[in-house]
Amino acid sequence: MRTERKLTRLDRVFARLDREPERPAHIDVPKMSRHRVVLLLATLAFYLAIVWAVVITSWLVRLDWQVMFFRPYQQWSEIHWFVDYYVVLGQRGPTAVMVSAWLGWRSWRQHTLRPLLTLGASLLLLNITVGAAKYGMGRLGPHYATTIGSNEMGLGGDIFPSGHTANAVVTWGILAYLASTPQARRWLSALSAVVSLGVGMATVYLGTHWLSDVLLGWAAGLLILLALPWFEPLIDRAEAAIFDLRDRWRARRGAPARTPLSPVETPVRLKPRTAPQNETAARSPRAAPLYLAPGPHTPRSERTPVTPAGSRRPPHPDRVVRSAASTPRPLTGG
Repeated sequence: MRTERKLTRLDRVFARLDREPERPAHIDVPKMSRHRVVLLLATLAFYLAIVWAVVITSWLVRLDWQVMFFRPYQQWSEIHWFVDYYVVLGQRGPTAVMVSAWLGWRSWRQHTLRPLLTLGASLLLLNITVGAAKYGMGRLGPHYATTIGSNEMGLGGDIFPSGHTANAVVTWGILAYLASTPQARRWLSALSAVVSLGVGMATVYLGTHWLSDVLLGWAAGLLILLALPWFEPLIDRAEAAIFDLRDRWRARRGAPARTPLSPVETPVRLKPRTAPQNETAARSPRAAPLYLAPGPHTPRSERTPVTPAGSRRPPHPDRVVRSAASTPRPLTGG
């Protein structure tokens, strides 16, 4: 007896994606327009200006020390518990899990891997650019500062720019970048700006970052979001390569058995069944019904009685049992 192979969960996921292998036409992929290029250059200039202002120990460094000595966590200690929870919106692990869960559902509904691949590309760029800047400049944080009024650069620290702030800008801003409509993109852009602004100020309140760290973190995250359209062709090729690898892997395992429960099974149109000639003749109105016994028709008196043994009628005291030898009553005309 031939048994059919059950589809695994991975097979069902790819079968769902195979329903619509093309990207939906209504999804608007951001382009590298002239307006976007101008914003990218302006943000890059702001990024370099912040770095230069810290390197030369300008007024921005003096402002950092003034905010640190103000100690906001002591001035407004009643909101300390709320800020401790709010700053989690900028941590890499929790935010990546939340956003990837939402984008995974989007990938399932839109039958494309682009949302998850875009998130992966943005986080990879974030790790490379922000990580390189952190360890390259080596600035110490407020809690580990050694000399009052110095920029604390090149001392082995890793807080410039603020990773919490840059991560908040990228992970929440990617929702606006992947929005399907311009109206949704505007609302999500405003929401992600408020969240990232709050995360940056929360780190300053807690004393874990200088104010200039937060400014540079905002610029670093915004640079990644603005540069993402340049990586869209690479994301498309990565998606095609993943599906090609999937097809080769499935071909190596052998073609999966088609079952009625398969999500990609094509309905089969059934043709009307043609009856054989002898069956058609047997069902003709002139022929005897199929449930009758074969043979010539005989009168009722010559047939074998088919009444079962015993009477089905309930016993009655006034009823007279007829015998087989009783004489029939004469018929009288009326």
